[in-house]
Amino acid sequence: MKNPQIELIRKLTIVNELGLHARSAAKIAEVAQNAKHKVWVRYDGEQVDAASIIDILTLGAACGSEIEIEIENAEDTSILNAIANLVQTGFGE
Repeated sequence: MKNPQIELIRKLTIVNELGLHARSAAKIAEVAQNAKHKVWVRYDGEQVDAASIIDILTLGAACGSEIEIEIENAEDTSILNAIANLVQTGFGE
């Protein structure tokens, strides 16, 4: 049973000027590859594997776009938090 106190989905706004481009997609994928369960990125009705740079790039999310990051299991909450931090800080760019 899922713990209702643990957030499995985060809505985030892309703040870096270039949106989700190769470098930012690579940073998300690098973090997501450390998850024990699946991590997803959603944008504009599409859902892709967060561990795949190519999949993330296909979303075409520009600056100002709202995306969702979802983890399948609360065990990966630290992964969700790390990806959220990357997005919120503009991927350090």
